[in-house]
Amino acid sequence: MDTTALREKLCDYIRVADEKKLKAIYTILEDEITEETEWWKDHVFIGELDNRYEAWQKGNEKAYTLNEVDIAIKQLKEKRRAK
Repeated sequence: MDTTALREKLCDYIRVADEKKLKAIYTILEDEITEETEWWKDHVFIGELDNRYEAWQKGNEKAYTLNEVDIAIKQLKEKRRAK
């Protein structure tokens, strides 16, 4: 069974599972779920963000404004529609 099918089966199961089973599943996965959602506690990730920010401040990294990103996304969407 491929990953997509597994995800769908798990989602379907979770939708109809009783409270006891949901709590059991959550207990098993709680550490991973918390770890993924609390990115600010990941010192390696924060260090990478700090390094990139410092590189940008020194002019060694290219950065984009939110407006530049919005324009690029709009252009990509228009390009896809044209196909």
